[in-house]
Parts: sequence; structure tokens; C-alpha cells
Amino acid sequence: MSIFVTRSSMPSYDDYINEIKPIFESHHLTNMGPVYKKLQHSLIDYLGVPYLSMFVNGHMALETVIQAMGLKNTGGEVITTPFTFVSTVHAITRNGLKPVFCDVKPDDYTIDPEKIEELITDKTVAIVPVHVYGNVCDVEAIEKIAEKHGLKVIYDAAHAFGVKYRGRGIGTYGDAAMFSFHATKVFNTIEGGAVAFKDESLRSSLHSLKNFGIKTEECVDEIGGNAKMDEFRAAMGICNLRNVEQCIKARGSVVERYNSRLGGVSGIKLMKPQENVTPNYAYYAVCFEPEEFGFTRDDVYEELQRNDIYARKYFYPAVNDMECYRELEHGDTPVSENISRRVLTLPLYSELSLEDTDRICDIILSMGKQEG
Repeated sequence: MSIFVTRSSMPSYDDYINEIKPIFESHHLTNMGPVYKKLQHSLIDYLGVPYLSMFVNGHMALETVIQAMGLKNTGGEVITTPFTFVSTVHAITRNGLKPVFCDVKPDDYTIDPEKIEELITDKTVAIVPVHVYGNVCDVEAIEKIAEKHGLKVIYDAAHAFGVKYRGRGIGTYGDAAMFSFHATKVFNTIEGGAVAFKDESLRSSLHSLKNFGIKTEECVDEIGGNAKMDEFRAAMGICNLRNVEQCIKARGSVVERYNSRLGGVSGIKLMKPQENVTPNYAYYAVCFEPEEFGFTRDDVYEELQRNDIYARKYFYPAVNDMECYRELEHGDTPVSENISRRVLTLPLYSELSLEDTDRICDIILSMGKQEG
């Protein structure tokens, strides 16, 4: 049986049918209906954020909040990381802004605050840091830099649903934070996303921008798009939210098994738990050092595939090495480039058995033994 890098969490069939039954009775399918609002308020409570606006996906959530903050087509620069999913940078570029790539830290792969200030110019308008694999950025350092230079901070928290730092929901840091509810994430609404924010004045703009810029029935005062979450996706979210803590706990057990089997092996670098962080076990990332392990990341990737196990080179290539951004002028990002060539995310989901986890580890470890 094939083992994929992830498997979508789903409720029971009966649970979902019960949740969508009122939709069939009301025929209210979209446009922020009662099911949408039910999930919205549940997520505000769960994430511990003051305000939340939900979207058709995480990309449109990020792209829209950048526009809602008045940054679109200002000709400004936005400092972000090349070690992210390309959507992060597309959201910046599609707003007519220039992404400026800042290197990442070698321990947790999040943006390096010590390298941010040297990239700030009189054109810089915002910082878009990324919480990578559920690892939390240095939010205190980023906040100080942003306050010093008068910059907006919009976190890409696609990987960080349910994560807490110092007891606070991760969505409470920065001016806004985007969450992805894609089918591959810890929590999903099939496809979906949301923006958590502090400034209540953003609520009206986000609401209208995701609905064609319509302010009232007879007033369209902004150029918006169609990025609303529908009722059926919201219903899936309501069901999955009931089980998300159980899901995170199960993922944690898989991570513990990986750590116990792969920890301390020469040439295998694992992520270390962060202090003061309540994790969500979103991804299990391993960096392979071929000089010590004897095999490259690609060798391991291919060997797993030969055994019907599908890991992912996530993220590879780094965004600033992709065709559409390669010609963009940027500073040196050696850490990001190095990690992108060596990192592999192994299968991780709540239903992955410990037996299958052991099978994955056995294959990897047998490669190391061959070299010895």
C-alpha cells in the first residue's frame, strides 16, 4: 500500500452529512452564510484571535490582506523569505510589489531577523515572514524592527494552525496572519484559508475585497475579486475542528517515533523543538548531509519511492531560484539554498501507523548502514 507525504483529515460521513443538512434546507450555499459564520466564530475562539476573515484558499487570503492594508501598486518593497511555498511570493508580486529575499536561520528555517535591517530601504513597506513547518519566527525581534522602521508585518502562518507561542495563539502576532486550510494541512476545509487581524477597520475592506469590492448593494468602491469561502467548505471545517486536537496528538506520536529512530544518526539533521512553543506537528523535515550519511536527499527520496513511499522535497527549489524569480535582484541567501537542496519532508498524518513509520525509518537507516 502506498504511503504519501500526507493524507487529508476527514470527519465521519455521518458527521459531515448532519452538518450540511441545513444547507440543503436553506439553499444558502455561499456569501458568508450561517455555516460560514459558525465556523468563523469557532475559529476565533480556537485560535485566540480578535478578528478573522475566511477565504476560498490561503493564497487569496494573503493576497487580499496585502491589498486591504493599502499596499497594492504602491511600488513598494516587501521583505520575505525564499524558503517558502511560491504562493507567498506570488501574493506579494501580484499586488504590484517587489519581493526582497532575506535568508533564513539554519536551526528552524525561519527568516533571520539579523539580516532583515540591512535589506530595508526607503521603499520598504512590509515584512512577510513565514512560520516554516510550524516553526515560529522570532516574533519579538521582527516586531522591534517593524516598529523602528514603521513597517507592516503580515505573517504567512499557513503551517502554523493551532500553534501557540508563550501561551498566545500565533495569529495574534504581527498586524495580520494568514492561515491555510488546504486539504494537506493539519486543519482543513478541503480548500480554504483565513486572515487573523487586530485592526477592526480591516474587517470591512477584507469583506468587500473578497466579494468583488462590493460595499453595499449599489456601491462598489474597491476593485476586488471573488475569494469567499462557501458553506460546504465551512461545514467541513466545523467537523474537522471537533477532531483537530486528537489529530495533533496523533501526529505528535508519529513525530516521537521518527525522533527516536532517526535522532543521533550521523548525517541526519532533525528539527529541534522550540522553547515556549506549543507545536502542531505540521511537517517532519529532515536534512541529509551526504558527506556524513553517504547518500544525498535525492538518493533517499528515490529509494523511498522505489518502496512506494512518497516524501516531498519541500521546499525545492528555493523561490529565488525558480524561473519566474531567478532574474530578480536579491542578496545572498546561502542558508536557504543549502537547506532546499538537502531537506526532505517525510510522511506525516494522524492516521499514519507507527508500523509504517518504522518501515520508513528502516529504509532510511539501511541506506546509512550500507555506506558504513
